[in-house]
Amino acid sequence: MSEINEIPEINEEAELSAEVPATPVEEAAEIAAEVTSAPVEEETEVVIEDVAEVVAEVVPEVVAAPVVEVAEIVVEIPVVPVTRVLKETSAKADEDFDWDAFEGTKSVNSVASKKEMTDMYDNTLSILQEKEVVDGRVISMNKREVVVDIGYKSDGIVSVNEFRYNPSLKIGDQVEVYVETLEDKKGQLTLSHKKARAMRSWDRVNAALENDEIITGFIKCRTKGGMIVDVFGIEAFLPGSQIDVKPIRDYDIYVNKTMEFKVVKINHEFRNVVVSHKALIEAELEQQKKDIISKLEKGQVLEGTVKNITSYGVFIDLGGVDGLIHITDLSWGRVAHPNEIVQLDQKINVVILDFDDDKKRIALGLKQLSSHPWDNLSAELKVGDVVKGKVVVMADYGAFIEIAPGVEGLIHVSEMSWSQHLRSAQDFLKVGDEVEATILTLDRDERKMSLGIKQMKNDPWDKIEAKYAIGSNHVARVRNFTNFGVFVEIEEGVDGLIHISDLSWTKKIKHPSEFTSIGAEVDVQVLDIDKDNRRLSLGHKQLEENPWDVFETIFTVDSIHEGTVIDLFDKGAVISLPYGVEGFATPRHLVKEDGSNVKMDEKLDFKVIEFSKSAKRIILSHSRVYEDTKKSEETAKKKTSAPKQATKSVKPLKDTSEKTTLGDISELAALRTQMEENEKGEN
Repeated sequence: MSEINEIPEINEEAELSAEVPATPVEEAAEIAAEVTSAPVEEETEVVIEDVAEVVAEVVPEVVAAPVVEVAEIVVEIPVVPVTRVLKETSAKADEDFDWDAFEGTKSVNSVASKKEMTDMYDNTLSILQEKEVVDGRVISMNKREVVVDIGYKSDGIVSVNEFRYNPSLKIGDQVEVYVETLEDKKGQLTLSHKKARAMRSWDRVNAALENDEIITGFIKCRTKGGMIVDVFGIEAFLPGSQIDVKPIRDYDIYVNKTMEFKVVKINHEFRNVVVSHKALIEAELEQQKKDIISKLEKGQVLEGTVKNITSYGVFIDLGGVDGLIHITDLSWGRVAHPNEIVQLDQKINVVILDFDDDKKRIALGLKQLSSHPWDNLSAELKVGDVVKGKVVVMADYGAFIEIAPGVEGLIHVSEMSWSQHLRSAQDFLKVGDEVEATILTLDRDERKMSLGIKQMKNDPWDKIEAKYAIGSNHVARVRNFTNFGVFVEIEEGVDGLIHISDLSWTKKIKHPSEFTSIGAEVDVQVLDIDKDNRRLSLGHKQLEENPWDVFETIFTVDSIHEGTVIDLFDKGAVISLPYGVEGFATPRHLVKEDGSNVKMDEKLDFKVIEFSKSAKRIILSHSRVYEDTKKSEETAKKKTSAPKQATKSVKPLKDTSEKTTLGDISELAALRTQMEENEKGEN
């Protein structure tokens, strides 16, 4: 029993003494071979406990071996009785085992050997955890799947759609994958390349921006203003202006294409990425621009291609560098829009007007290739000639007339009509009108010309005295108001002023708007002519006889008339009298007999206390009506009582006349004084 119990130690010593340690799988194979070659008759009985110890020493290591190797060995081992295997192994161990050497190295070597073998085996496998990103190698590909080896006991499969951004993927390429599960329900290792890119994408994008790296992206679709590009699993924006150095007319041709880009901007707050393909081309073009600009000269004529057309000019591609033809340099004539002169992709000759080495700007011209139209203007053309032209530009101050391509003249608004009223040029002309005009000034050096169209008509002021003689009556149209009168126009170019005092004989007009309105027609009479200032003095009231000649005989002083109060204010009241005339009464003359004041629209009797024909003024008083009546009554009473008093005074005189002459004289003096006082009281 003691020998059998030592079998595990014998096996361990045999393993240590070998020059090359055998793996558990190899040991199992050797034992199987020996057992197979041994005769069946040599089987011996073995104790069951000993068998258990041998199996316990070998089986754990065999189980830990790769499944494929174990399976192959198991298939090759013939079925042999267990008792024979144990017996043969025990006998061989007893013969070859060195017990002395084993006793000295058992404790050290057995531990070291086990650790070394465990490490060797662990190094053949990768330590993986779920939800992490690892690197793998493509070992197989087909139309649907990509097989990736990540060093695990089984390989993972990734959909080929996750690699569509990289059409150049091939077997052997290193790719990053995300471990979703080590084993799913089917025992399959589940990987995702898309998730791995998403987890590392922002780090890569930031690194690409910092290091100015060139990256590859897949253009997914078109959007407003540009394209959407898949970069490391992130949707980046590619502006339309950053696709190419040339304007792009059809964005759809770039969809589903893989291109190289540079990251130009990252918004970390909104997690936006902007990429550019144009930036890759610009570096090369920049050098080309320097070479081209270094060879440019002012006045040089080059051939270029129309690259872009804007409202302000045309961009010309000169073979790697762009120049601008401003709209004013396209033609000597007026150009509404550059597409009237050139078309996209058209090849044209241009002349270099100026260029800036620092700003890389080139100013080009097209009209400079032909002579200026002013140089071809007829030498016989002079001031006073009549020319025909077309209105090309309108402004408030006038209109520009093109009498020949590139030759224009200005008709100022003051030269459009003989009228003195300030008006806009749009009231007379509009763009596109064909007109005839007289040349007023002509400056060939400055290439300027002024024209006039009113000169095509006779000046109405040349014969103004004959047509609008003083005292003649006419119909005029109201043009404008002022505080002092009304401006009217009898005909175009003939204006006049009606002073506010000449509007009515009888009414007090504070503002002309109370009498008429702008645009209305009014009858006028010419009062005076100012030919130098081209203005007439007109009147409206002069069309009627002066009623104040009649009023002078009707509204005499102290005459009483019925009137109506039509206006009340602090300084008095305006009274409407018969025949349409108005008078004025002060507040102290508006007190009624009962002591109350007059009221609005009240009809009362008024006495005229003042009349002025020259000033056209009538002063009235209501109080004087009843006051004078009372005074008349009092005067009448005094006149009837005066003779009685005189008789009483004379009688004593007669009685004493015989007595003294001096008394008679005193009495007569007193009577005279009393009579004079009575007369003053009546007045």
